[in-house]
Amino acid sequence: MSHPGSVDIIDFLAFTIYPFLALIIIELISRAIKISSWKKLSVQGVSMIILSVIYVVSPSMIVTQENNVHVEPLWMSILVMLALAVTLFYQARRSKIDPTKAEY
Repeated sequence: MSHPGSVDIIDFLAFTIYPFLALIIIELISRAIKISSWKKLSVQGVSMIILSVIYVVSPSMIVTQENNVHVEPLWMSILVMLALAVTLFYQARRSKIDPTKAEY
């Protein structure tokens, strides 16, 4: 059982799986409609930023708490998603400049 202000292990796993699902869904859609890799990488970067903002603003709405407890944001997950967004934007820029360098 977790203490007030934290999330349960199931909720933590859900918080971990949501960014992965977002990346996979964007990847599958981009392959289905055959868009260029720099557009796909840019959309993935934007989705990581959006998820980071959601994780800061409304984690208590996502977590299944029995009481009306204030849930602290998962700062490490947020920082990792923002770092991933920066990396995705860098790869998108690299892919747009020279598509032969990026293998995505």
